[in-house]
Amino acid sequence: MNAPQPVQQDQRQFISGNEAVAQAARDAGCSVASAYPGTPSTEILEFIAAYPEIYTEWSINEKVSLEVAIGASLAGSRALCAMKHVGVNVASDALMTQTLIGAVGGLVLVVADDVGLSSSQNEQDSRYWGRFAHIPVLEPADAQEAYEMTRLAFGLSEQYDVPVMIRLTTRICHVKGVVVCSKPDIYQRKNFTKDPARYVMVPGNAKKRIPLMMERDRQLSLLSEEHPLNRMDAGIDNSIGFVTSGAAYFHVKEAYPDAPVFKLGLSHPAPVEKLRQFSATVDKLIVAEEVEPLLETELRAAGIPLYGKDILPRIGELSPQVLTPSIDKLQGKPSQEVAIDTTGLFPRPPTLCVACPHLGIYYCLSHIKNTIIAGDIGCYTLGAGHPWNALDTTISMGASLSVAQGIDKGRSEADQNKNILAVIGDSTFMHMGMQGLLDITYNKGNVTVLLLDNRAVGMTGGQNAPSSGLNIHGEATLQVDFRKLCEALGVKPERIHEVNPYELPTLFKALREEVKIKEPSVIITNQPCVLTERYSKLPPLKVDEDRCTGCSNCLDVGCPAILVSRKESVIKPNGREKELSFVNIDTAACTGCNLCTNTCAPDAIVPAFNVDKINAVEVK
Repeated sequence: MNAPQPVQQDQRQFISGNEAVAQAARDAGCSVASAYPGTPSTEILEFIAAYPEIYTEWSINEKVSLEVAIGASLAGSRALCAMKHVGVNVASDALMTQTLIGAVGGLVLVVADDVGLSSSQNEQDSRYWGRFAHIPVLEPADAQEAYEMTRLAFGLSEQYDVPVMIRLTTRICHVKGVVVCSKPDIYQRKNFTKDPARYVMVPGNAKKRIPLMMERDRQLSLLSEEHPLNRMDAGIDNSIGFVTSGAAYFHVKEAYPDAPVFKLGLSHPAPVEKLRQFSATVDKLIVAEEVEPLLETELRAAGIPLYGKDILPRIGELSPQVLTPSIDKLQGKPSQEVAIDTTGLFPRPPTLCVACPHLGIYYCLSHIKNTIIAGDIGCYTLGAGHPWNALDTTISMGASLSVAQGIDKGRSEADQNKNILAVIGDSTFMHMGMQGLLDITYNKGNVTVLLLDNRAVGMTGGQNAPSSGLNIHGEATLQVDFRKLCEALGVKPERIHEVNPYELPTLFKALREEVKIKEPSVIITNQPCVLTERYSKLPPLKVDEDRCTGCSNCLDVGCPAILVSRKESVIKPNGREKELSFVNIDTAACTGCNLCTNTCAPDAIVPAFNVDKINAVEVK
C-alpha cells in the first residue's frame, strides 16, 4: 500500500472511497483509528496507518477495535473504527452500551456492507444498527461524499453526544472518483474527566441515560428534516419519483434521469415529513434501497403510499439493469431486459493460491474418511470446493470449534464412531476461536483442531496479526506461541503437534493418529502465506512427460499451477475404461513447494531448471 501524500486545500485527487475516508479522518483531526481486516473495509486503516500523527492498530477483533476507539473518545480524542458489516455483530455488545454513554471526542464507526456478497457469508444491512442502537447513519454515494461525510461525522458526534455510523458499500469502498479536500480541522483534544454516573453502566446509571437518548433521537429527527445532506433533485417527469441513498442514487439517476429523486445522505433518522411532501409531488413513489425494505417499512407506517421491495429485488445492487425491467413493468411498459454477452466467458470458481500451505491440509483431509469437518471464515473456507470437498460447515468467524463441540455432543448413535475435526486459521483463532477451544477442553469434548498458522490475515491481503510478530507498521512486537496458548487453554502437551503442511506423509500421519484420540487435540501447521515476504520461494518444478502416467494424483492437491495438458482413455485388464489426465506445470507460477511431488508415484515431477545454474546466475 503506497503511503498517501499530504494534500493541500482544494487539491483534486482520484481516490477510492476507502482512501477518502482515511484522508477525511486525518483532516478532521482524528487521533486514534482501529480496525479488524475485512473486505471491503480493509484499506481504510491501511491508508490511515500511513499518517504518523494518527495512532493505528489492527485489533484482535471488531469488539476490541470499537472499544479502543471508545476509550480514545472518552479520553477526549477524535477516534474512528472501521469494519465490514458482519464485524458489527461482534462489536455490537460495546455499541449498544456506548449509545447510552455517547461520545466526548468525535466517535465514528465506518461500516462497509458487502451488497451482492462479493466476499461475505451474508448480505447484512447495517442500517438496522442505526435504528437498533439509536445512532445517526450517514450514507455516502461516492468517494467525494465519503470524504465530506466522514469529516462531518466527527462534528455531528460531538454536537449531539452520540457515536455516528457511516455506512459504505463495496461499490463506494473500491470505486475511485475525483475528490476535492477542504482545509483540515484544528481539533484541540479534551482531557479525560471522571464521570462514573455516565461512564459506569450499571443498571442504576443506565436507566438515567435512556431519557437522554430519547431526547437525542428527537433532536436528530428535527435535524434530518432540515439537513442539506437530505435533498431533492427536481425532475421533468413526475409520473414516478424515487427515494434512495448511497450508490443506488447514481443507479437511479442513470436509469431515470428525468425523474425527481429525493437523496438521503443522513438516512437515519429519516426526514419523514419532507418525504411525505415529496411523495405528494409524484404519481408513484418508489423507494430504491440496498438491500432490506427498511426505509420502506418506516414510510408505510407513516401512511405514505409507495412501491419498494414488492417490485424490486431484496438481494444485490440495484443497478440500472435491475431497476429498469421492474419499474417498466410497474408503468405498463414493455420490459427491456438487458442482454449480457457471455461469449468466451466460462465459470471460474475461487481457489487457493499456488503453493498455499492450506493445499496440503485439504489434500490430506479429502483422504481422511469417516470424519465430520467444521470449517471457518478465511482463505481455508475454499477447502469446501473442488477438488477437496473437505468442509461440512462454515458459519461465522471462530465458529468451527464451537460447532464441532456441538456436533460431538449432539451426534446420533449412527455417528458415534465418526471423527470430529475443526479447521481454523491463526488470526481467526485469536479473533474468536480461543473461547471455542476453552469450551472444548472445559466440557471434555472429543474434537481434533487443525490450527492453520500462516502468520497473516491471508484472506484480506496478508495483514499482520499477533501470529506474525509484526504490527500494522511492520514493527517487531509480540509473536504468539500457539503451542503454549493451546496448552494454557487446557490441551494436554502431548496432544499438541506442530507440523510442516508441505510434508504430506508427516501431516497425514498426525491427522490419522489424532482423530482416533478420544480427547481434545491440536495440530498446528507452521508455514507462512505465500503472498507475504515471509515465504521463501524455491526453484520451480516441471513434469517429465516421458515418466508421467496420467494418474492425475497431483491434481488432487488443487494447485492452480498444475494444468491438464491432454486426456486419454485406456481399457483396463478388467475391461473397464479409464480416463488418464496428463499434466504440465506452469513454471512461471510454480514456487517449488514440492507438494505435488509427494503425490507423484512415478517421480515425474522434477526441477524445471538446473539449480546450480540458477545459483550461479544469482551470484553473478
